[in-house]
Amino acid sequence: MEDITLVCKDCGKEFVFTTGEQQFYAEKGFTNQPVRCPECRKARKQQKNNG
Repeated sequence: MEDITLVCKDCGKEFVFTTGEQQFYAEKGFTNQPVRCPECRKARKQQKNNG
């Protein structure tokens, strides 16, 4: 496995999906790659928690 560069679907910025993150996703049974960068993921999660 090697690092993969992906593009965030919210902000359009490129981000790296590291080998470690890929292994974590595989361990959790996730089959899809992330579609949002860490910043947008965090903002979206915060928005959900606030109601």
